[in-house]
Amino acid sequence: MKIIIDTHIFLWAISEPEKIDPHKRAALETATNTVYVSSISIVELMIKSSLGKLQVNFNPVEVAEKSGFEMLDFSAGDGLQMKDMPFHHKDPFDRMLIAQSNARGIPIMTNDGKFKLYDCKII
Repeated sequence: MKIIIDTHIFLWAISEPEKIDPHKRAALETATNTVYVSSISIVELMIKSSLGKLQVNFNPVEVAEKSGFEMLDFSAGDGLQMKDMPFHHKDPFDRMLIAQSNARGIPIMTNDGKFKLYDCKII
C-alpha cells in the first residue's frame, strides 16, 4: 500500500512515535508499504521554522530518507485538483496534501479531523 503522511505524522514518526495510533504506526512500519513525505510538508516545515513557529534543527529530507520514507514532489497535475476543492480547511499546506492525495489516488494518514470533510481516502 502507498501512504502519504501529513506533516504532524512525519514529525511524530521521527521524534514521538508513541503519539501515533498503534494501527497507524503498524502501517508505517510495514515493510511492503511505501510511505511518502510530500515536498509540501518540507515547505511547511521550512516556512514555520523561518517564522519562528517551529524549531527545525535538522534536514527533514535527510531524516525522512534515513527513516525509510520516500519523498513525493508536488506536481502541476496535483495542483489542478485545488480548483474545485471546497474551503473546509483554510490551511494551504493541508489543502495541497489533500489535492496531492486525490490526484494520485494515495490515501493520506492524518489525525486532522477536517480532512474527513473532503472526498479523500484517509488512514
